Amino acid sequence: MIRQLALSAVAALALCACSSRQPPASSNAAAHGTSAASASASPSAAAAPPVTSSGAGSASIRSAAASPLALPASPKWQPGINYDVVSPAQPTNAPPGKVQVMEVFWLACPHCYTLEPYIRAWRKTMPSYVQFVRVPVMWGPVQQAHARLFYTLEALGRNDLVGKTFQYIHALETRTGSESILVGSTPGNTLRMQEAFAAKNGVSAAAFASAYDSFDVNTHLQQAEQIQQTYQVDSTPTIIVDGRYKTNPDMAGGEQQLIELIDFLTKWDHEHLQRS
Repeated sequence: MIRQLALSAVAALALCACSSRQPPASSNAAAHGTSAASASASPSAAAAPPVTSSGAGSASIRSAAASPLALPASPKWQPGINYDVVSPAQPTNAPPGKVQVMEVFWLACPHCYTLEPYIRAWRKTMPSYVQFVRVPVMWGPVQQAHARLFYTLEALGRNDLVGKTFQYIHALETRTGSESILVGSTPGNTLRMQEAFAAKNGVSAAAFASAYDSFDVNTHLQQAEQIQQTYQVDSTPTIIVDGRYKTNPDMAGGEQQLIELIDFLTKWDHEHLQRS
């Protein structure tokens, strides 16, 4: 992400980042995210497919000065500082008239967990023209196992268990120091662990196993990989607004500020682009 942060601000926030690589001490580390390298090896960006799940091509992130289009800006929110511009803008699968807000997250990311209550409260009051979607990050084996769990619960119509999964993982993560909660030493062990967790929450083992390796779940996992590569996601949580803007709590100045920035960007696109 292209932005300039005072070194003092980076030092104050450095412990809050989860990104795809461990930056050197002098770098501008993302302050409120989990990185892929601190979690596991990131897949090669060179292998990124040309199309995302919504038909988007590979994109680069650039500063506002590089964009020929008018950009949302105000005294409080500035392109290149509070959000980056996705170039070229990517199509989304939002219905006509809707502005999509995408959260790229990881179930074991402590910063996604911190953001979760803000997202949950915002979803209750978000404008009717906003479509909110979640996409799990796919950096490495642990993230991929958690992504499969997320999409399996979604395929079973049990999105209500996502919050419970967050709580379960982070309670054990805090106690054990391990990020590999609900991830076994083999794919079979992972299935059995996740199956047992689901069973304790009212999902039959047979239904879970059937959805776990289904075409629908595997397709969503492939799409998540493509989205991660297209938007160059190297930290979580990352927010993509309307396929045009990329931001996170660090850039916005905190979790509540991020919600305010999301509202600002979605309203701007709704009024200036969706109605144009």
